[in-house]
Amino acid sequence: MLICPTCNHQNPEGTLFCTQCGRDLGDILGDTTIRTRTLVNDPGDIAARATWGSAQFRKGAAIILHVRDAAEPLMIQPARRIIFGRVDDNSTARPDVDLSSYGAHEKGVSRQHAVLEINEDTLILMDIGSSNGTFLNGQRLAANQPRLLRDGDEVRFGKLVTYVYFK
Repeated sequence: MLICPTCNHQNPEGTLFCTQCGRDLGDILGDTTIRTRTLVNDPGDIAARATWGSAQFRKGAAIILHVRDAAEPLMIQPARRIIFGRVDDNSTARPDVDLSSYGAHEKGVSRQHAVLEINEDTLILMDIGSSNGTFLNGQRLAANQPRLLRDGDEVRFGKLVTYVYFK
């Protein structure tokens, strides 16, 4: 216990100020310097944590769409323009990639939700006015504003979470 010289209050060890009168108890504690150790940076650790994949989409590569909690990923053959959405029996609009079998309706996927376009050697993702939004790595996309897609990105259509890989 530390005894405050001003009010004689008993304070727990390590207390910097008296809990009764507020007096600085640093002079009673003596040296309160806390020692730290310097860590050596291991470049391997930093490289292992890099999360950004390549934005380059090679000619002849395929797009792998892994839907969270799905047993098998979807292999998508690249086309100039790929529309993601869900099928609705009351509509004639048909997406190129139908997400209906993944609970798309319940998770807020629109019939015509988002589009993926090949732009030279990159992929561009764009929300096409969906009701519940398209999210790229957690950030909501503004409608009709193209965003660069990278290998390993998380794309959320409404509440349907997917991951995109280039193979």
